[in-house]
Amino acid sequence: MMMSTTDAFLTTCYGTPTVPTVATSVSTTLSTTTTSSSSSSSSSRIVSSLAVSTSSSSSTSTSGTSTNSSNNNNNYDIVQVELSDGRDYPIYIGTSYSDEQASSMLSSHIHGNKVLIVTNDKIAPMYLEKYQKLLSDQEGKDVFTLVLPDGEEYKSMEILQRILDKALEETLDRKCTFVALGGGVIGDMVGFAAAIYQRGVNFIQIPTTVMAMVDSSVGGKTGVNHPLGKNMIGAFHQPQCVFIDTDTLSTLPDRELQSGIAEIIKYGLIRDAALFEWLEDNMDLLLARDPSATRYAVKRSCENKAEVVKADEKEAGLRATLNLGHTFGHAIESGSGYGTWLHGEAVAIGTAMAATMSAELGWIDSDLVQRTYRLLEKANLPVELPVDSPMDQATFLKYMAADKKVANGQLRLILLKGPLGNCVFTGDFDQTAMIQTIDEFVAECCRPNS
Repeated sequence: MMMSTTDAFLTTCYGTPTVPTVATSVSTTLSTTTTSSSSSSSSSRIVSSLAVSTSSSSSTSTSGTSTNSSNNNNNYDIVQVELSDGRDYPIYIGTSYSDEQASSMLSSHIHGNKVLIVTNDKIAPMYLEKYQKLLSDQEGKDVFTLVLPDGEEYKSMEILQRILDKALEETLDRKCTFVALGGGVIGDMVGFAAAIYQRGVNFIQIPTTVMAMVDSSVGGKTGVNHPLGKNMIGAFHQPQCVFIDTDTLSTLPDRELQSGIAEIIKYGLIRDAALFEWLEDNMDLLLARDPSATRYAVKRSCENKAEVVKADEKEAGLRATLNLGHTFGHAIESGSGYGTWLHGEAVAIGTAMAATMSAELGWIDSDLVQRTYRLLEKANLPVELPVDSPMDQATFLKYMAADKKVANGQLRLILLKGPLGNCVFTGDFDQTAMIQTIDEFVAECCRPNS
C-alpha cells in the first residue's frame, strides 16, 4: 500500500507513525538575577516568564545579563552580551549620535588597519558614505566597500562568494574587520563570510531594520539559505559589537517595520509577559516610530536575547525557544519562494499556527490565542495564508522535516504552554494536533480551478 504524505513525514521525523518517540531534554528556568539548570526526565524544556520593568528610562545603565554597563551620555544605552573566554561584546542602542561619538565607538572595536563595509543597494545610497567616512577618519584605516543586491532571494552561496572575492582582491589579512551595514540578510551573510574568511576574522554589526536590531544581529548566528531550507548553511560567529542607531528606522518602509515587530512580540509570548502587555498598550506608538517607544522595545528585546545567548550560545536547548513560529514560518518562506514573504511576516503566520496548535493540545487557553492574534493584527501582520498561497500539507511537511531543530530524525517545536510568557521546546506532542493545525491553515489555499 502506498504511504500517504503525512505518514511519510511522520515516519521520517518520528519513526513508526503509530508509536511516537519522546525527546528528552532539560527543564530550565531563567530570571533576571540567576540562571539555573537541572536535569530532569521531563520530555520538554520549559522557560518561565521573565519579570521586567516596563518603564522607559533615559538612564544609560542597562544589561542583558543583570550586570550593569554605564556611560555618561543620555543618547544611548548599552546591553552587554556576556560570553565565555573574554568574548563579551556590547550592543549600543541610541539615537542622535554625533559623528565623533559614533566614529570613536566603532573604531574602538576595530583592531587591524583594513575594513570592509558590506551593504545592499537600498541602504548604500542612504548610509554607506556616512559610515565609510566615520571609519576612514581614523588614522591608518583603509576602508573598502561592497554593495550587494537587496532581498532574501540573494542570501545564497553565490552572493556570499562576492564578499570573499572582494576580501581577497583587496588582500585583506587576518587582522581585518568586516562591517555588516543593513538588515538581517546582510548581517547573516557578512557574519558567515567573516567566520570562514581565513578561518575567521572580526566583524561588526550595524543593523538598519527592526528585525536585525532586535534579533538577527545579536547572538552570532550567521549563514545563507539553500534551495531545500532556510539558513541551512552557516556558523556561530560572534561580532565585536552591535551598533544600533534607531534614527535609521525613519527610512524603513512600513512593511519592514511591521515585519521586525513580529520578533518583539515573540519575546513577550515566550518569556517576557510584561513586554507583551506593554506592546498591547503601546503598539500604536511603535508603529508611529515614537523614539522613546522604539528605543524601549529594541532595548528590552536585546536584553532578552542577550540573556538567552549567555545561557545557551550554541542552541543546545534554551536558545531554540527564540524560534517560536519559525518552523512553520521557514516552511512558508521556502515553500512560497524566497522573497515572497518578509521573514517577520512568515514568522507571524507561524506564530499564529503555534498558538493554535498549543490550544489544540490544551496547553494554553483560548484567551491567550485571541490575544496573540489581536496583537499580531494590531501590528498589521498576517495571521493566515492568502488564498493564492502555494502552501499545502505536503509542502509544509517537506520543509519541516528538514528543519534545523530536527534531532535524530525527530521534529521538535517551540509551543506555548501555561500562562503568558511560558513556552516549551519539545518533540513530545500529539502529532494529530500538528496535522490538524496545518490543514486548518491551508484549507483556503490551492483550491482546484473551478
